[in-house]
Amino acid sequence: MAKFTRKGKGGSPGISTASLPDIIFMLLFFFMVTTVMREVELKIFVKTPDATEIKKLEKKSLVSYIYIGKPRNKMFGDEPRIQLNDQFAKVSDIQNFIIAERKARNEAEIPFLTTSLKVDQETKMGIVTDIKLELRKINALKINYSTRKRIKEL
Repeated sequence: MAKFTRKGKGGSPGISTASLPDIIFMLLFFFMVTTVMREVELKIFVKTPDATEIKKLEKKSLVSYIYIGKPRNKMFGDEPRIQLNDQFAKVSDIQNFIIAERKARNEAEIPFLTTSLKVDQETKMGIVTDIKLELRKINALKINYSTRKRIKEL
């Protein structure tokens, strides 16, 4: 008859790492899909004012943004500046910006283009009025003011 003996304490088996690459790729794809890349790097401070009656924009792809506020870098001064895409601009540059935005769109979408002004709440209305006059000159009459929703106090 055969004799069976125990060979001391056997350790626990090793952890299988065969599914580890699958988990890593699943996490990678999750973050790639859910991450939103910022289109414009803001060089100015923009703290939009509060509002109670707001409406969401339907198609954000048809919106051109004009940012107005104090520069983040003190090298550019303390006065409010205009930012178009990733560059500082003057009021006179707004017409060329809107014309370039129109050229980049399909002709059927041009009547639906909206210009959104993201203005810091500390900015004086003089610069905003100048921008609105420039927009009128090139018949860009759909203007939106970006705001934050005011939280109702109890």
